[in-house]
Amino acid sequence: MYDIAIIGAGVAGSHIARELSRYLLDVVLLDGENDVGNQISMANSAIVHAGFDAPSYKLKGKFNAAGNIMYEKICEDLDVPFKRCGSLVVAHDEYEMATIHELYKNGLINGVPGMKILFKEEVHAMEPNLNEDICGALYAPSAGVVSPFELCTNAVENAVDNGVTLKLNHMVSDIEKVGNHFKITTQKGIIEAKFVINAAGVYADDIYEMVGEPYFQLLARKGNYFIFDKEAGNLVNSVIFPCPSKKGKGILVAPTVHGNLLIGPDAEPTEKGDISTTADRLDYVKQNALKNCPSLPFNKIIRSYAGLRNTPVKDTFTTTDGDFIIEESPVKGFINVAGYESPGLTSIPAVAHYVVEQLIKPMIPDIKENHDFNPKVRPHIRFDELSEEEKIAIIKKNPKHGKVICRCETITEGEILDVIHRSVGARTVKAVKKRCRAGTGRCQGGFCGPRVVEILARELNCSLDEIMYDQQDSGYILSGKTKSAKEEV
Repeated sequence: MYDIAIIGAGVAGSHIARELSRYLLDVVLLDGENDVGNQISMANSAIVHAGFDAPSYKLKGKFNAAGNIMYEKICEDLDVPFKRCGSLVVAHDEYEMATIHELYKNGLINGVPGMKILFKEEVHAMEPNLNEDICGALYAPSAGVVSPFELCTNAVENAVDNGVTLKLNHMVSDIEKVGNHFKITTQKGIIEAKFVINAAGVYADDIYEMVGEPYFQLLARKGNYFIFDKEAGNLVNSVIFPCPSKKGKGILVAPTVHGNLLIGPDAEPTEKGDISTTADRLDYVKQNALKNCPSLPFNKIIRSYAGLRNTPVKDTFTTTDGDFIIEESPVKGFINVAGYESPGLTSIPAVAHYVVEQLIKPMIPDIKENHDFNPKVRPHIRFDELSEEEKIAIIKKNPKHGKVICRCETITEGEILDVIHRSVGARTVKAVKKRCRAGTGRCQGGFCGPRVVEILARELNCSLDEIMYDQQDSGYILSGKTKSAKEEV
């Protein structure tokens, strides 16, 4: 029997697992997918918010600014790309400037450092490609951009290296409270644990209803995005937000940590699991992004995609009012970490610490520290970021780094082999893509995709037609040979 079972290996579950690995506990991390971070954590804005938006009385306000402060240390330890590029919330008129001043006041209450209200000339000096109609902005230098995929996968890897058990393809179908522990039924068998942490993203309400009477509901909202080629990556220097409304933070324009440009998301109610893109919603994203950045080069788009967010519904059972749900549930020993929408990605370092210190420790008073805990992952080699001398040296040490597989991003065979053979290694083409960016460039895997399939099959000792692109139900890439023998001449 495990001490703690965490359901959901997204960004929340992964960092809670890592935080728990600081202690001598038998922890299992369960996920229904064949890779970690394969749903909400896979498709989001990748923004580390400064923390001026959410009211201080909400958990969002409590954890946002606190989590932001922790990002340098977390990303250094986990070897995750992170950049503090700052953010601007821009205003087009006096009415929006009044909102800017309210955000500034709230940011002071939340402890956001370094904020400034800028006038028109200051805004355009910082961001010359913005709309001339913009008359002012709130500048927050502590905002930044991160790689959410690596933030999740590297946290799980570090947790596993420190003793956590990871079980993928373990879709939970039932949970039963039996005496002082829980019996969790998955597609691969029964898991028993003394305590459960529900970090199942948009499905967290469904998971909780397996064991207790519903007291919150999550609604799925879909957000559409565009990614531009790196040629457009310098169009803006900061994360550009429109003035927020009741519908959300609006369509942002932002550089990515890897040098691309991102615009999105919209907010469309949808069914859980629906990440399809539609022409009308993508056009909506384009038109609204143009309001702040009229020179967006839409001929440089290399990919569009959609991701899900989950919004808690206020009902007769709860007063969540759109806030995070981070608490022990009415079922003793069962903790919900739910309603984890923006600024969830920013908040996670502080949330994980809170869950362990304020919720788990009181339940396990004799908890002992893991003195062998190592906070760092083994560093990744990012060949394209090395100097010429470093490249020569690494190729001499490992000739596989002399063979470029992904030409767009200059990803070598050595890098792909590394992410396959880590403790939480890649098993699909998309898993490789998330970990080392092979296939994220201009051709979107058109050149390197077949080679990645070959490398996976070789290293995993399986046939080519056993390699999947992504999820198990998405099908295999290859179904068989087109010819069974050489043609006779």
